Amino acid sequence: MRSFLLFSALVLFAGTVHPVSAAEAKQQQTTTKHAADKDKAKSKAAAKAKAAAKSTAKAKSKRTTKAAALAAAEPVTDSATGPSDPYPKAAAAYAVAVDDQIIYGRKVDTPRPPASLTKVLSALVILDHHWNPDAPVEISNHASTIDGSRVGLRTGDSVRAGDLLTAMIVRSGNDACMAMAEHVGGSEEGFVKLMNQKAQAIGMASSSFRNPCGLDADGHLSTARDLLTLARVASEQPEISWRANSQNGEFRTLNSNRRISFRSTNAMLRTEPETVGLKTGFTNKAGKCLIALAEHGAHKVWVVLLHSPNRWGTAKQLLARGASHADRPAASLAHP
Repeated sequence: MRSFLLFSALVLFAGTVHPVSAAEAKQQQTTTKHAADKDKAKSKAAAKAKAAAKSTAKAKSKRTTKAAALAAAEPVTDSATGPSDPYPKAAAAYAVAVDDQIIYGRKVDTPRPPASLTKVLSALVILDHHWNPDAPVEISNHASTIDGSRVGLRTGDSVRAGDLLTAMIVRSGNDACMAMAEHVGGSEEGFVKLMNQKAQAIGMASSSFRNPCGLDADGHLSTARDLLTLARVASEQPEISWRANSQNGEFRTLNSNRRISFRSTNAMLRTEPETVGLKTGFTNKAGKCLIALAEHGAHKVWVVLLHSPNRWGTAKQLLARGASHADRPAASLAHP
């Protein structure tokens, strides 16, 4: 009996040791839930990080594969047919060059209307003849009423020569171009004579020009190869290169202090960081034209497009193709 009572007392004591209240039970449940939520959040974050890493790796692999494909596409040059033409729909005529070498092209020696790419040659002629950026130039009625793109010059305006050169390169203003042509050549005809002399002097053997601004005219023709030659010469002129790389321009007339501002016609300057120029052009006959210059490391990549249905997208693609070629060892540049 005594043993039975002792055993009963121990059982009763054990049942009353460390009782758990409702509050404590609830707290334990909350703690357990928080721990579970925390573990779930960690698992979700880990899964997200894994997915992101996988996506990054996939994108990197895709870029590497694309770059490798471009690098593996060796241009095939045939002296009889000219450079290879991997983009037959890029333009009626085009050329892609790295430094001094044309690596791809189509009808590079076929004369076509060059539209306002003509103004690059006009700029060279202007700089050759007693260039003074501060010289006042009076705007004639012929200049102010010329067809095509204009910056808004009026008959009788007086404008600095430097500001007119900016307007004709940045905005492709025909009024500014014609004003400078008359100022330098004495007349439009006199200036055109100087243009053709300059073209022959720098090696544009297949080109002929009939006006300073690139308006459609019988016999006003150039080739992708000649325009590439022109672009190389012009890019060495600081007065042209900084203007060709400008996205905006502004000046005031000397006699009325009227403000004239404009934006570059070259959309590549706003979308492609490596692009530093050079000139756009358009007429109904010439179509959409472009000379694009990009600096890729120590190399210059050139694209000339004549009558391109999509010059911005095409130029972007061709500049990338040229940059891929420029990344190859020097030996491959010399021997495509």
